[in-house]
Amino acid sequence: MKSRDIVRLFFSTLLLGAVATLITSFFVKAGSYKEFLQPLDVFEVFGLLLFFTALGFVFSLISQMGFFAYLTINQFGLSMFKGFWSPIQIILIAFTLFDLVYFRFRADESDTSLITYIIVALAIFIYGWIVSGIKAKETNRKAFVPALFFMVVVTAIEWVPGIRTSGGDYAWLMIVPLLICNTYQLLVLHRLTNKTAISDNKKNSK
Repeated sequence: MKSRDIVRLFFSTLLLGAVATLITSFFVKAGSYKEFLQPLDVFEVFGLLLFFTALGFVFSLISQMGFFAYLTINQFGLSMFKGFWSPIQIILIAFTLFDLVYFRFRADESDTSLITYIIVALAIFIYGWIVSGIKAKETNRKAFVPALFFMVVVTAIEWVPGIRTSGGDYAWLMIVPLLICNTYQLLVLHRLTNKTAISDNKKNSK
């Protein structure tokens, strides 16, 4: 992949994270906006928009760091464990889903129901399964498990700062842009590498 493609991926993901966070904030932090809309305080509303946009940049950077860490870990796992790497990833996916339910429920001091944690973990898993299916369809079947590992395990690790905040607002505010940015990076990567390969083949054929 060419350097300009890497730069384009970086900035497009950065913008996507900002937009996703800003839109999510309208639902998750609606009370904060209403506070300055009645009566209208333009400067405070503008400040909120800037704050959530900047927060989106941070979430996007976390997503991008996780993505490139995943690429490194995947290559290391393939070279180290070879044919055992896929079963190991499946075990880690199962453990992560268990952690998202059981350990979060045990650590939670609020009255949040266990069902809520089950639904959240299941939603992340189903979403990851759909995205991984698209990835496998567009590339090859062997890409399914690594893609699911990234969408579930890596996203859960990236989400840790949001999970540890008091209250659930920032946890919800963080998970949406993380999933969107991770999905975008996962599905656009092979398009960029394929484009580079086609371009190199054309140059070599001249």
